[in-house]
Amino acid sequence: MTAEIETVRYAVEVRGVHKSYGALEVLKGVDLTVRPGEVTAVLGPSGSGKSTLLRTVNHLEKVDAGSVRVDGALVGYRRRGRKLHELTPKEIRRQRSQIGFVFQNFTLFPHLTVLENVVEAPVSAQRRPRSEVEPEALALLSRVGVGDKAHDYPRRLSGGQQQRVAIARALALRPKVILFDEPTSALDPELVGEVLDVIRGLAADGATLVIVTHEVGFAREVADTVVFMDGGVVLEQGSPVEVFDTPTHSRTREFLSRVL
Repeated sequence: MTAEIETVRYAVEVRGVHKSYGALEVLKGVDLTVRPGEVTAVLGPSGSGKSTLLRTVNHLEKVDAGSVRVDGALVGYRRRGRKLHELTPKEIRRQRSQIGFVFQNFTLFPHLTVLENVVEAPVSAQRRPRSEVEPEALALLSRVGVGDKAHDYPRRLSGGQQQRVAIARALALRPKVILFDEPTSALDPELVGEVLDVIRGLAADGATLVIVTHEVGFAREVADTVVFMDGGVVLEQGSPVEVFDTPTHSRTREFLSRVL
């Protein structure tokens, strides 16, 4: 009798990814897997390749070698025989619409109201009817605590409120995974908590999240898996207890001794 081999369907699967800018190699063969419904926190010093890695997941950065898959689908390319061919811009936009991305600096459209910012992508990229999207958008704005700001423009909002709108905008796409690139780094310290509370809620609801962050205490609290990067490679990956309490790599221990 032959034993059946279980095939794991990862929400995110990064295999052997390399990325260089000229002579500077930023990612040096990175592997990362994220299961559906799990939260992965990516830590590391500045310049370690964390944000570049995140941007390869939705093809904001093209990889030089290796592959990225989201929900089993190759990101940015299609395979023909042994060769990879880049998707058309339209196909890439459609693919990105399934991958939520929350940037450091909110990137809201200043000429659109809060509601219009949230509605824009589902209507334009996913071709969903505005009559269906608007009620969902209002519900999402209420969910992240800015329902009363729906008809304001971004300039009237605090940084924390703008970032919560950015999270609602990502959720409006009904994404398979949401990527957060240091979502609190541009905020005043007193506003950090309100954004982290929203992300805690998403984690509690079972969303699949990949979070690049310097908030070590938050990562310990919400993450299922913690990844430590340095020099363009993953040096350590495991549960919060494993990485924070019993790190195996000296560079991880050195980093944590400075930030804990």
